[in-house]
Amino acid sequence: MRHFVDLSDAGADGIAAILADALDRKAARAGWPKGRADADAPLAGHALAMVFEKNSTRTRVSFDMAIRQLGGSSVVMDAGTTQLGRGETVADTARVLSGYCDAIMIRTDDHAKVEEMAAHASVPVINGLTDASHPCQIVADLLTIIESGKSLPGLKVAWLGDGNNVLTSFVEAASLLHFDVVAACPQGFQPDEDMIARANGRARVVADPREAVEGADIVVTDTWISMGQLHAETKLAAMMPYQVTEALMEMARPEAKFLHCLPAHREEEVVSAVIDGPQSLIWEEAENRLHAQKSILRWCFGQIG
Repeated sequence: MRHFVDLSDAGADGIAAILADALDRKAARAGWPKGRADADAPLAGHALAMVFEKNSTRTRVSFDMAIRQLGGSSVVMDAGTTQLGRGETVADTARVLSGYCDAIMIRTDDHAKVEEMAAHASVPVINGLTDASHPCQIVADLLTIIESGKSLPGLKVAWLGDGNNVLTSFVEAASLLHFDVVAACPQGFQPDEDMIARANGRARVVADPREAVEGADIVVTDTWISMGQLHAETKLAAMMPYQVTEALMEMARPEAKFLHCLPAHREEEVVSAVIDGPQSLIWEEAENRLHAQKSILRWCFGQIG
């Protein structure tokens, strides 16, 4: 059984296979209508259950279209309209959904819920996002970086702002695929020290955003205030020195690219001039959620890697 709870579930070889497959499948359907299935429809007859305990645009649409383009179908459930919202356990839900569908994707808060789902499901479980990690997003980011003509080994990625779940998965990817992450985070919002220590020297945290960005190949940020977070005003004040501006981008390599997983709060974590500027790849990055998801699904079913 292949679950995709974190990037380490696939490992370096699995991630490489996912990225190669995504590149090939994306190229093979260039110019096609979005609703048309891939020529080989490799998951024909398969059904994906999608469970959402957090609001979503990109995860919901990209996974729905991913399974359709692979020839399958989806069932979309919000926690508030299922028995999960009335106290049914994650374990019981996993057992039930395993009897109806061929795979489960869950987007939730507590990482332990995804781990529990995987422990009790008899079908593959995919982490669509938790407060601890966001592996599907990072596969899309890596795909975008490769498409921009950059090689992952030896790459320098600068992270600005909150030491959150996306950063955690970026650091995990850096350790597996041999690139470096330098994260500039304010005091009180740094990532977990143990997570950085597990990166085998591929990640470090600094206080100065200029130090992180200097010589970077990729500059990345994320929203500072996530869904349900409190004390927003205090956090915003601490984060403002880490805003990605045109001046900060000029400190990176001339050919550096900007990524943001979206949604963006313009003029908070990043200025519009960067979002809409020539170094930004955020729209390609958003589309690549679809192509990444397709290959993650195929990996979970043992079709690649």
